[in-house]
Amino acid sequence: MNVVRLHIPAAAEYLDLVRLSLYGVASKLGFSYEDIEDMKVAVSEACNNAVLHGETSATLGQIQISFELGEGKLIVKVKDDGPGFDYQSQQEQSEPPDGRTLGELQSGGLGMYLMQALMDEVTVNTEQGTEVTLVKYV
Repeated sequence: MNVVRLHIPAAAEYLDLVRLSLYGVASKLGFSYEDIEDMKVAVSEACNNAVLHGETSATLGQIQISFELGEGKLIVKVKDDGPGFDYQSQQEQSEPPDGRTLGELQSGGLGMYLMQALMDEVTVNTEQGTEVTLVKYV
């Protein structure tokens, strides 16, 4: 399996590099424009999470992104070395907003819902930092 790796500072201004890299890798694998746009949203949400939760101290942390090119699929892993976050709590909040009024919605958790809605598989490992694995099949 071929792997493309990218390490960026955990800051929002570097996320465009991730989206550009994703576009290049996904187009080489033959994904449609619509699938690539969906993946860009999901990967951006994973990276936003890493920016928010990835700092280990007062200094800016790093985010490691890998694009694993498999047979008929693309696996994107977004990892930070921060203290992590309560994934179970976020998972419980990731339900679609069924018939709620805008005032009843809680902030947070919608990024997980977006990742799950746009990708074929999503897993989260919070043992050492946080690693979000996103899989999309061609």
